[in-house]
Amino acid sequence: MEFEHSEQARTVMAAVERFIREEVLPQEESYRDQLVASSDYREWKIPPVMEALKAKAKALGLWNLFLPDADLGAGLNNRDYSPVAELMGRSPIAPEVFNCSAPDTGNAEVLYRYGDDAQKEQWLMPLLEGDIRSGFAMTEPAVASSDATNMQATAELRGDEVVINGQKWWTSGVGDPRCKFLIFMGVTDPEAERHRRHSMVLVPMDAPGVRILRMVPVFGHMDEPHGHGEVLFDNVRLPKAAIIAGPGRGFEIAQGRLGPGRIHHCMRAIGASERALQRLCERSLGRIAFGKPLANLGGNRDIIANCRMAIDQARLLTLKAAWALDVHGTMAVLTDISAIKVIAPNVLQMVVDAAIQIHGGEGMADRELNWMMGMARALRIADGPDEVHRAMVARLELGKYQ
Repeated sequence: MEFEHSEQARTVMAAVERFIREEVLPQEESYRDQLVASSDYREWKIPPVMEALKAKAKALGLWNLFLPDADLGAGLNNRDYSPVAELMGRSPIAPEVFNCSAPDTGNAEVLYRYGDDAQKEQWLMPLLEGDIRSGFAMTEPAVASSDATNMQATAELRGDEVVINGQKWWTSGVGDPRCKFLIFMGVTDPEAERHRRHSMVLVPMDAPGVRILRMVPVFGHMDEPHGHGEVLFDNVRLPKAAIIAGPGRGFEIAQGRLGPGRIHHCMRAIGASERALQRLCERSLGRIAFGKPLANLGGNRDIIANCRMAIDQARLLTLKAAWALDVHGTMAVLTDISAIKVIAPNVLQMVVDAAIQIHGGEGMADRELNWMMGMARALRIADGPDEVHRAMVARLELGKYQ
């Protein structure tokens, strides 16, 4: 097991750290101030400061850092990209600055690995240029989507067409005015083996029959300018060529997409944890109560120590998963991937909760801490709830002894 990062990775890490420190963090308030906070997603605009930051990052070559292809991205493997993702996790806007934000990264990986030449030309290249954005439509409001075989939405083959029907929600990014396509997952053959029933289809946002019903709030926030949409697909007719890799390969593609994606999520969560711990420590040293710094009151030193140890454990476990994914592939590291998906968001939630607590009433109103708490709580459900991942770890562990 090798955790040492390559020389190229260390160079990218240094450049990203410097760019975030000098360019991104000072602009976070400007970004928030430029947001159009409206309940109507059609009024949302992209803050000009974001486009300016993206142009600077792209000019420096700090672009598509998640993609292992050196011609299209940085050429980093999962192990080497992990610390870069952690650095980006320290800011809510940093991933987009480097064209490394979800769900675009996952969708780009799907198209890179499974898309044909025409699909890559139409959708992947504009996505990698940062000219457009995308969404991923899988979760459904009417069924328990933690079990993807429950899926009711359909992608039926009818001659030379695929016809899509169903209702999806938590389609992140669909409210973004730059969102031009969705990857839709639906049932093509309900009689096939349970993991060969589904297909993934490229759906243009302007296709007839695609209708955004609403943006779903997260703890009362709309997450503008991207949003999490509830989308109706009503008899959407597309050429059969819109199916990625052919009918019935939806689950195969999902496994290839979610392995690296979960590592990205977890490392960003660890980066956010580091920022929350910094806030916790600075507050504990700078705030005086009962004649002492908060660090010297109650069990605050134990809390800080526990946070430090938990973050480091989560990082090591995630780096192990990234290394194993590079060496052995997705299907051989299901325990590692599921384990980090439980551990990293829970560590972030614990650290942010402690940071909020030590800030008192101010912590409840702090936008930065609120963002991190929302991120932590949402990640414990997104890409599979904790319970599903624990069940996977337990099943694989018990299988060793059966």
